Amino acid sequence: MPDTTKTTTPAAQPPALARLAGAVRWDTAVGALLLTLLICSFSFVDNFGNALNLSFLIGNTLPIALIALPMTMLVVSGEVDLSVGSTAGLSGAVMGALWNAGMTIETIIPLCLLLGVICGLINGLLVTRLGLPSLAVTIGTMAAYRGIAQIVLGSDSVTDFPTQYLDFGAGRIGDTFIPYAAIPFTVLLAVAVVVLHATPTGRSLFATGAGEDAARFSGIRVKRLKLSMFVTTGAVSALTGVFWALHYASARYDNATGLELSVIAAVLLGGIDFDGGKGTLGGAIAGVLLLGTLQNVMSLINVSAQSQIVVTGVLLVISVLAPRVARQVSQARARRRTTATSAAIPPRAGTA
Repeated sequence: MPDTTKTTTPAAQPPALARLAGAVRWDTAVGALLLTLLICSFSFVDNFGNALNLSFLIGNTLPIALIALPMTMLVVSGEVDLSVGSTAGLSGAVMGALWNAGMTIETIIPLCLLLGVICGLINGLLVTRLGLPSLAVTIGTMAAYRGIAQIVLGSDSVTDFPTQYLDFGAGRIGDTFIPYAAIPFTVLLAVAVVVLHATPTGRSLFATGAGEDAARFSGIRVKRLKLSMFVTTGAVSALTGVFWALHYASARYDNATGLELSVIAAVLLGGIDFDGGKGTLGGAIAGVLLLGTLQNVMSLINVSAQSQIVVTGVLLVISVLAPRVARQVSQARARRRTTATSAAIPPRAGTA
């Protein structure tokens, strides 16, 4: 009787290391790295764990986290906005100028949000209607919006905003280390998670990032979708500019300078694929917290601001390079396994 037992060649079985690598996602690894950094910081860094420092950590991280919400969706769709820091700075400058002109803060804030919508709309129209690359467009508007901010406010610094708004921007809930501003951020985070991961809009964003032509042929209105993401990013950037001015009690034209670098670094560090189509908001927020915690620790141990910028730049390069290298290694390993499996299969015997 012929032996019908199925045999499997060793080459056909994926090695344990490959199975482990497939089970560990990039965003999970970032979360584990964040947890490790927090444990080490609480254990070995002086004053890291006191309520005042934790409040500073969260407050300084909130601007990055706020813009990271729409930026994640935008990058998932295959686009990017480098003008977010300048939009925030322009919003703060207009806020200061209108306050000096005698307008109430309740009127100024909606006008700043409308300004952010206009800035995002300009970016979106240039990208979706004229077909220009978002990287080039937003580099240009980054300079333009910052220049307009300087024209609007000059070198003035506006600091005399209403006390209740300053307290909200920089105050804490009772005796805890949690800032008041963390409450609306949590609401926005919940909304963003639902939109990206549990609605047709989110699925359309992933489909567009994975393949714009295929998404268009499947009925997704790609241009309208991307335009809405640019508008949302502009509005949230303007909101961040208002929060920045209140948190630091100062409206200046150069507020939020360099913020776009931190946002992009944090989002990519959290596992969002720069080519689009992949990533999670959980990973993006983990990247934001990892970057914010690292900067806070470096400040506590007296690392210079210039060195912190270097570290942020290095993390940005790593976050772009590492997933691509990992993907190429995985593809090469899969090809080798396929070749080895094909070589191990004996040729079929001829029939008499």
